[in-house]
Amino acid sequence: MKKLIIYTGMIIAGLALASCKKYLEVQPLDRVPAEQLLTDPNGVKTLLANLYSKMPVEDYKYNPGLSFNYHRTPGNNYIEPGFGTAYLTDEASLSAGSGIGPVNESYWGFDGIRQTNQLLEQLPVVTTLTAAQKAALVAECRFIRAYMYFTMARRYGGVPIIEKSLEYKPGTDNADLFVPRSTEKQTWDYVLNELEEASKGMPASFSAVDGPYRATKWAALALKSRAALHAASVAKFWNKAPLTGDAVTQKMAGGMTSADADNYYQLCITAAEAVINNSGKALYRPMPANRTEAAKNFQDIFQNPTAADIEVIFKKGYIDGTTTLLQGHSTDMYFNPSQTNPGGLFYGRSSPSLDLVDVYEDYTDNGQGRSVKLSTRSDNNENDVIADPTKVDVTKPFKQYNTLAEIFANKDARLHATIILPGSTWKGVQIIMQGGMIRQDGSKLVYSNASALGKDGKTYWSLGASSPNGATGFSGFFNIGSSSNQNYSISGFLQKKFLQEGVTVPGTYFGSTLDFIDMRMAEVFLNYAEAAIESGKGSSALAATYLNALRKRAGHTDNIPATINNILKERQVEMAFEGRRYWDLIRRRDAHTMFTSAKRTILVPMIDLRPAVPKYIFVRANNFYDETSGGRNFQPRDYYRPIPGVATNKLVQNPQF
Repeated sequence: MKKLIIYTGMIIAGLALASCKKYLEVQPLDRVPAEQLLTDPNGVKTLLANLYSKMPVEDYKYNPGLSFNYHRTPGNNYIEPGFGTAYLTDEASLSAGSGIGPVNESYWGFDGIRQTNQLLEQLPVVTTLTAAQKAALVAECRFIRAYMYFTMARRYGGVPIIEKSLEYKPGTDNADLFVPRSTEKQTWDYVLNELEEASKGMPASFSAVDGPYRATKWAALALKSRAALHAASVAKFWNKAPLTGDAVTQKMAGGMTSADADNYYQLCITAAEAVINNSGKALYRPMPANRTEAAKNFQDIFQNPTAADIEVIFKKGYIDGTTTLLQGHSTDMYFNPSQTNPGGLFYGRSSPSLDLVDVYEDYTDNGQGRSVKLSTRSDNNENDVIADPTKVDVTKPFKQYNTLAEIFANKDARLHATIILPGSTWKGVQIIMQGGMIRQDGSKLVYSNASALGKDGKTYWSLGASSPNGATGFSGFFNIGSSSNQNYSISGFLQKKFLQEGVTVPGTYFGSTLDFIDMRMAEVFLNYAEAAIESGKGSSALAATYLNALRKRAGHTDNIPATINNILKERQVEMAFEGRRYWDLIRRRDAHTMFTSAKRTILVPMIDLRPAVPKYIFVRANNFYDETSGGRNFQPRDYYRPIPGVATNKLVQNPQF
């Protein structure tokens, strides 16, 4: 039997399977031979846990420029925490600066695929498991392997399909090790077929002992709907950004037809229907009594996924982040406002864009479902975006507000649940994000802090509060341009989704253990709706039903038509920061047209001391880092990543690399 060495640290990383956690705790081994593990059902589950830890989930610990599954190890004082794909889109930027560009972590998942193949080959000889148990494990392994291939397919197009472990043979030419790339279509077909076959053998649920982080058949079908929608979109929209080269000629990148698109859309619809109709899953609290309750319900999904289990299809768990191995994540520390910093050196690091905030609807509910921009001007000129807020013309007709929060009052509840807004309350603290002031004489001060008297005789600060000796009385627009000390919003907003409001969180790297939701029913609803409307297959009436169910969960009362624009808008607001936006732009081939010298926008609140009672105005401006760099770009070639190691693996390289 082939040796398969499993490192305990790798097993623990990223996924705590309840069924094998005790096994790990009572077997403090640095490394365990596969033969020994395969003599015990818990040992088999340990091997399976290792495969789960290798799954390329774009979670809290994913860094699109570096790697998956980042974690801290003993003796390592600092490791860059995970930063998701939101910062490569119009959703947000890192407060210390980030740009539009491609994922470039070069995930080449054949190490995990090899280990999966080895376990699949060894399972038949295990005598301690029943045939039914073996069949279920085989299906689960096929799901994991398909997830790895899916992750590569949307980065590279066609990749080598390897379903058995390959062995180096000294003294031979080892020709069988050089498996060529499959076409892109063959790769997508393989992923989708594997997920379908896996779903047939995977259980519909696991017990509390064996779960809750193992994938069920519904996870396989939910992933199939995601993968099929991606493949369909690439097939349909390839010509929006056509490429040339050997990989294109040999159909390893592209080469799919409109007929292929129709087929993949149908596969997406069928998989989504199976989950919707048979899984028992549903939207969490779909009928709120009011907008406040709608916002709280939506926030609770992400800060307590266990309570929202009715909606969650597949999630990832983390080992206690305060243990020696520190296998948690850093989200609660890195993204908390400075005013509620749990004690870390870095905080306030995720700055959502005004572009995203403007996508959300208000509660006009007139049956149109249109995005409604924030109202900053009395002349309704919301297209006046300035390059440098320090040079704002304060004589322009800015609309005046009594409080920082007033401008957001009528916005979609999901905005309030997803983003920490100026003047909103977080952890019992009013969050101050203010970028400047207009003094009584009309002079202005932006991006630096000083005080001035208002006509009411009170003292006001340009950034909203004093900050002697580095105290954190405000959460925005301080130290802009300083990457090491940029712990404040640069956009006027901070990320709320995934933060835990009612929990005391550790101020240490990799100290948080909040579950990450990888698949939920809302996405399946939207996958169905998009596939149905793009293809004309399925039911357009059901597409509208699913679309409006999400809006009604957010407190809307009208029904809007299931147009493709409405569906894509809904994907933006419903799944903001969940890793979907980047891949939506990739699969639909929109990234290169959207990001050509593009500059994301921000909102700079300023206090105006000219009135008898001070008021607030809001200035639309360009993101500081986007402006100073001349804008952000995405090149058409970056719809595919370069194939690693072509000099030795003899694979055909992708176009323009």
